[in-house]
Amino acid sequence: MERPTLVYDDDCGFCTWWADHLSERSSIRLVGFSDLTPELRAELPESYEDCSHLLTEEGVYSCGASIEQAFLRSDIDGPAREFVQFLRHFEEYDRLRERGYQVVANNRDLFGKIVSKTPPARRDS
Repeated sequence: MERPTLVYDDDCGFCTWWADHLSERSSIRLVGFSDLTPELRAELPESYEDCSHLLTEEGVYSCGASIEQAFLRSDIDGPAREFVQFLRHFEEYDRLRERGYQVVANNRDLFGKIVSKTPPARRDS
């Protein structure tokens, strides 16, 4: 894989804002669900539309792990890298990260009122 690829819900304004925000601050390539190639689709879990995914040389990160890894590969991480490495020492970290992801994912319409961008799937051709 040439560079990390974030696969996300490109029919969600909140998701699009975050994906663009991360992409502008990293070398991460964006691919929306509506633009998946058969090759990329084969790399994803069966229920891939349940959350975002980051495909890297190391493997596929899904849901909260995808956002964490994308964030750490961006230039906005600052002291966050050390903080995440510290948190990884705690057993509960993965569970809490995923729970946080689900809370945000389940409330995308609410968060979309704060930050949003017209999703590619809804843009005029």
